[in-house]
Amino acid sequence: MKKEKKREKKCSKRIIAVLIVLIAAAAGVFAVCLGFIGGTDNVRFEKVGEKELPNEITADIIPEYKTLERALACMVDDNVYVIVTRGEKPTSGFGVSVNKISSEEKDGRTNLIVYAVFDDPQKETAISHIITYPVQVVKTDLQKLPDSIELRIQY
Repeated sequence: MKKEKKREKKCSKRIIAVLIVLIAAAAGVFAVCLGFIGGTDNVRFEKVGEKELPNEITADIIPEYKTLERALACMVDDNVYVIVTRGEKPTSGFGVSVNKISSEEKDGRTNLIVYAVFDDPQKETAISHIITYPVQVVKTDLQKLPDSIELRIQY
């Protein structure tokens, strides 16, 4: 009789463990589905080197926004560019790079979410004491400008 109760307890514990795993898996699937249902799409992009930048970006936009920490978009020759600026920095060694861009639709408005990594100089690295303005420009596959842009920073 005692052995049967022990077996029932073990069986009950296994069932509970299996249920917990199933619930966790369902929650994961639900979270992924919410991303798709919510209208979030990845935006393809490619980094643009300094030499390939359109003159409108180098002459007008970067000088105006380089002292700010932000993401912005502009359209040049039917191409949508995203620019991430890091602001004024007191030394070399600071950097910015765009990792991911996603687009979400809410109430008929498009919000662009730009995920960027901000790098700081390493303590062991030799740096120059010169004011810098880290900037990253990427060319996207978007057909039109978004209504708003959100910058999400990772250090």
